[in-house]
Amino acid sequence: MAFATLLTGPERRRRWPAAERVRILSAAFAPGAVVTQVARENEISTGLIYKWREQVRRREGVAGFAPVVMAREPVARGVTDTDAVAITVDLAVGGARVSIGAKASPALVTAALEALR
Repeated sequence: MAFATLLTGPERRRRWPAAERVRILSAAFAPGAVVTQVARENEISTGLIYKWREQVRRREGVAGFAPVVMAREPVARGVTDTDAVAITVDLAVGGARVSIGAKASPALVTAALEALR
């Protein structure tokens, strides 16, 4: 069954208290949460949730980096530690993988990481 919210009076925009914004942001970006589902539950657009998150990041000076997961993979036989892979980046989109060797030059590492942006 469809429903609609009727906003009357001169003020047509809803105002969200800071505590309510924090609650919605916490729910939207909790592990395993789906932003669109949280948006529907709170009757707001996903764009507004991302806008609030960006405002919080700018205000708090938080960088938008992904978490790093450290894993030690065994070195294959016949491969020395200097030939081993030092950095592996698995991309969620497309399932691509970028591996950078321990002997890679700083210029090569910089170029590879810049290309991932």
